[in-house]
Amino acid sequence: MSDNQFNTKDFIIGTFIGATVGALAALLFAPKTGKELREDINSGAQQAKLRAYEWKDAVQEKGYSWKDKAYTTGSELKKKAMDSTSQITKAASEKTKELTKNVQSKLQDKRKKEDEALKAAEEVAEAMEEAAEEMEKKGK
Repeated sequence: MSDNQFNTKDFIIGTFIGATVGALAALLFAPKTGKELREDINSGAQQAKLRAYEWKDAVQEKGYSWKDKAYTTGSELKKKAMDSTSQITKAASEKTKELTKNVQSKLQDKRKKEDEALKAAEEVAEAMEEAAEEMEKKGK
């Protein structure tokens, strides 16, 4: 799009300069009186001025069109980015909740196992105490 933009601009400038130089050359080399030459130059200048205004209006219209298109495209891209961000945030939140539940479940399992191990250790300790008491009784 950028190359096309410069090519169009260069073409318009080249056309304008070429038309101006061609008109001046034709006027200067034509066998006319000074008054006729001045009138032809004024007429040519008026025509060039009118063409320049027409081109200016066309360029302005094209510029407004491009501005509107850029604004619309920018708004659409902004909306898509916001939607994508929202979806990513939602997915990350759900994944975080899922991981948190998983970790909590594993922690509860570990706590159960620790409680069971502690209970078993307490039972072993009680059994050892009972055995020690019985041995003490037998030893007396």
